[in-house]
Amino acid sequence: MTHSFDALILGGGAAGLMCAIEAGKRGRRVAVLEHAHRLGKKILISGGGRCNFTNLHRQPENFLSSNPHFAKSALARYTPQDFIALVEKHGIPYHEKTLGQLFCDRSARDILGMLETECEHAGVSIFLNTKIQEVDRTKDFIARATDSEFRADALVVATGGLSIPKIGATSFGYDLARQFGLAIRDPWPGLVPLILSQEDCSRYCNLAGVSAEVIASCNGQQFREKMLITHRGLSGPAILQISSYWKQAQPIQIDLAPGSELMAAFRDPKMPRNLNALRAELRKFLPHRLADRWLDEHAPTSWTNPALAEMEKQAHAWSITPTGTEGYEKAEVTAGGVDTNDLSAKTMETSKVPGLFFIGEVVDVTGHLGGFNFQWAWASGAAAGRAL
Repeated sequence: MTHSFDALILGGGAAGLMCAIEAGKRGRRVAVLEHAHRLGKKILISGGGRCNFTNLHRQPENFLSSNPHFAKSALARYTPQDFIALVEKHGIPYHEKTLGQLFCDRSARDILGMLETECEHAGVSIFLNTKIQEVDRTKDFIARATDSEFRADALVVATGGLSIPKIGATSFGYDLARQFGLAIRDPWPGLVPLILSQEDCSRYCNLAGVSAEVIASCNGQQFREKMLITHRGLSGPAILQISSYWKQAQPIQIDLAPGSELMAAFRDPKMPRNLNALRAELRKFLPHRLADRWLDEHAPTSWTNPALAEMEKQAHAWSITPTGTEGYEKAEVTAGGVDTNDLSAKTMETSKVPGLFFIGEVVDVTGHLGGFNFQWAWASGAAAGRAL
């Protein structure tokens, strides 16, 4: 069976659905082809099931790309306020959590339901359980599934990245880009927990569950948020953020007590200088178990002022070298992707193949933690949808 449309969108996630809505509102006959049995699987599991759908403080600096300017145009033309207006139009209750992060009060199902309703109003055709085996281009683009084919003048690839394969992530988008001669910036897991060496794990990983506010730094980037110690290494928002910038074999630096002076009390000549006094001081600034372990591993060499100053310095610049990450299984997003040099910043259309577009996570634009990747999905999807 052959179906003909004005535009085909491969992938029914955040970017694909937004693109379909915008194109459908302009009178285009649009089909969304989704290989899973339902739309928006990643939307449903995001934000602990509450969907951190945007961030009020979105800036170009919140995005990682080999071309830091590429995302600016789309982000400026579809803003967090634009998406919030859509959420409010549908009466979805939401709240700001921290740092500009907006979450649904009830469930991520509200956001997916809103997008499905908008698709319906825009006349978008949805095809579920439709796994595309191959794509050809003659005069039209032809996408072939097992028992049907779809034809259109325009093809939008919104197939996502490699993160969370258990919900269906594949390399299909990258393979398609290569098929049409586009370059790929090597993908890697982003926003992902880090694994420590066996030696470091033996020191710290039995503190699993302990968290502290830290500043994590690497490659000129730093993030002040919570760090969580896990059974295999480090996680929590600060670590997830810095993981997108970390490369194998590099150390990361962690300030365990940002803005605090741990040894200040020892300037008082009446203050006793011994392990009990030092432990009591560290416990004022760090979780007790972490304070005790830090003291076990970094006891001062003496009680002189220089020795205490050295201990202070170590606590603000703990250098630790992860051995790897938890991989795509635990990564919230895939960094790298289709090279932005091959795409129009205004429309997401490829320069090499007219009518072919790439949007969302498959593109080499990766947001920070906190709703930025959804905002990129909405913005890049809207840019392509308005150009179809």
